[in-house]
Amino acid sequence: MKFINSSFIFFVIFFLIMPSAFSDQKIKKPNVSGQFYTADAKQLSSEIDQYLAQADVKPYDQPIDIMIAPHAGYIYSGQVAAHGFKAVSQGKYNTIVILAPSHFVGFDGMSVWNEGGFQTPLGVVPVDQEFAQKLIKRHDHTAFIPEAFAREHSLEVEIPFLQKTFSDFQIVPVIMGQPTFQTLQDFAKVLQETIGSRNDVLVVVSTDLSHYHDDKTARNMDRQAVDAIKQQKAEQIFQECRERTMEMCGCVPVVAALLYAKEKGLSKVDVLNTANSGDTSGDSDRVVGYASIVIYADNSSDASLATELSLPQKQSLINIAKDTIWKYIQEGKAFDVKETDPRLHEEEGAFVTIHKQGRLRGCIGNIIGRGPLYLTVRDMAIAAAINDPRFKPLEKEELTKIDIEVSVLSKPWRIKNVDEIQMGRHGVIVRRGPSNQGIFLPQVATETGWTKEEFLNQLCSQKARLPADCWKDPKTQIDIFTADVFSEK
Repeated sequence: MKFINSSFIFFVIFFLIMPSAFSDQKIKKPNVSGQFYTADAKQLSSEIDQYLAQADVKPYDQPIDIMIAPHAGYIYSGQVAAHGFKAVSQGKYNTIVILAPSHFVGFDGMSVWNEGGFQTPLGVVPVDQEFAQKLIKRHDHTAFIPEAFAREHSLEVEIPFLQKTFSDFQIVPVIMGQPTFQTLQDFAKVLQETIGSRNDVLVVVSTDLSHYHDDKTARNMDRQAVDAIKQQKAEQIFQECRERTMEMCGCVPVVAALLYAKEKGLSKVDVLNTANSGDTSGDSDRVVGYASIVIYADNSSDASLATELSLPQKQSLINIAKDTIWKYIQEGKAFDVKETDPRLHEEEGAFVTIHKQGRLRGCIGNIIGRGPLYLTVRDMAIAAAINDPRFKPLEKEELTKIDIEVSVLSKPWRIKNVDEIQMGRHGVIVRRGPSNQGIFLPQVATETGWTKEEFLNQLCSQKARLPADCWKDPKTQIDIFTADVFSEK
């Protein structure tokens, strides 16, 4: 591994003659159980429950993408950490990426534990091996360096809180060394590409703030650090931590997370709680600072649906689309539908998508509503069946082999920067002039697995018949929208 420096080679040699901290490489044994937190499972569970109960924060309904938490002994930082874990507790996460700093081993990249699981007194959490391998494969300065985990506590202390907050999840454990800012930018891009349009991934960032100053000095330093995080000043944080005018032992993971937030277009930062060790120990002469912070997308500008569609309303629209297609293909007549539900009389844009045995068979819609929603769905169903220029008209023999998907669209709104686009959540419209326009529904990102750049390139070239990089031109108008997508399945 070319990126490991000479000091790291020394550490490798040193650890070769040490008793292994993980005799079974597949299951990482705990390093600080009984030190940073109790080794008694029942007591540990009870203590975390108490921290969570006392945390003065409500669980978020808004999906959270990034959480920053401290990693000191629980008696010092457990209550601060609990605020973040309680805030994200309503989220449904299948994969949790933990970015933590290296306190003992020097190297200029990232070490990813890529197999097995991590053990705590509360049990073993499995590693998302597929995700971990993708990170390693896609980023030159990322590898599995077991020595980085041998004595490290910063990642381990987050896991019992995760075990008490979520169930049925996997982790991607990442210990971060001392990479360059450019390396972190590249890593953030790879992280975003690996996550793609998934909405079931949480990034947990492990860091403490200032170390061993008096209480007043520490609070001033921590306030400046937290303000920089709130303003997402990744480069400033990186530089000031190197110059030691700002202190975070997890500076590198924080910077990586902020760069990832920029890639993903996450602009909301909430500081849930701050404190220092003196608040619990009573020693105000040499304290360590802690903060609990969440980062997520600002959806306040979403021109969302006026009233959410209920399950029966969605079923009605699916039935209208399906019955219309069957009647039109068999009899050549439009379905004469009557709908009394006032919600389905609202004017909203809609697309109808037809799949045949899992493959696209037609998709047409209106971006802006031009009449009652239920009639728009009826008319778009006919158009998708016979007027999509990419396919020949649907035939009777195919009717039993198709399934229907309906997308009800919000009103689009103009954006100034593609960083605002959330893959898998936002549909995108590009326009230049009166005749060049292209649209991709949000689910295109999920179905293709494209990166944001690939998504926009294809939208410009395939749909708008413009140069692939037209989205970079200020003359190109870019609008985004959300969609309520549902299908027969």
